[in-house]
Amino acid sequence: MNSAIGRPLHPPFDPYANDINFLLASYVIPYVGLTGYVGANPHLQNATSKKLVAGLLGVESGQDAVIRALLYERRAQLVQPYGVTVAEFTDRISTLRNKLGKRRVTGNILAGDKDSLAYARTPQEILRIIYGGGDEHVPGGFYPKGASGRIARSYLKHTT
Repeated sequence: MNSAIGRPLHPPFDPYANDINFLLASYVIPYVGLTGYVGANPHLQNATSKKLVAGLLGVESGQDAVIRALLYERRAQLVQPYGVTVAEFTDRISTLRNKLGKRRVTGNILAGDKDSLAYARTPQEILRIIYGGGDEHVPGGFYPKGASGRIARSYLKHTT
């Protein structure tokens, strides 16, 4: 959250401190999963895998919609003790995701393009976002030791 706001937050951001903090922290995850599933789907080879991803995509979309709606209802509320509104916090999180993913996604209400289709993100883009540093080879953020899946580990092998 420090990177999103552009300064160290004092006290450090605690996602469990209150409902707003939890919603703001939760705002990151469904979107990343949603765009990752859309990006992975064309590469899947069998019907079972495609069915699984379609099911997960539906759940992630619903979670993303609920979280965005709850944050939108609270958009004018100040996030204490930082003195930043919920709207500004979510805008800054979105800006950081775009920067880390190295792709510009417009809009902040629906994670979709001009045709209301979900954006696709590559594994590299997903790792750059969840690691929080903009480099898929350098762990951090949500996974300070690196994610443990086969694809994520394949990117970590290239670090030294």
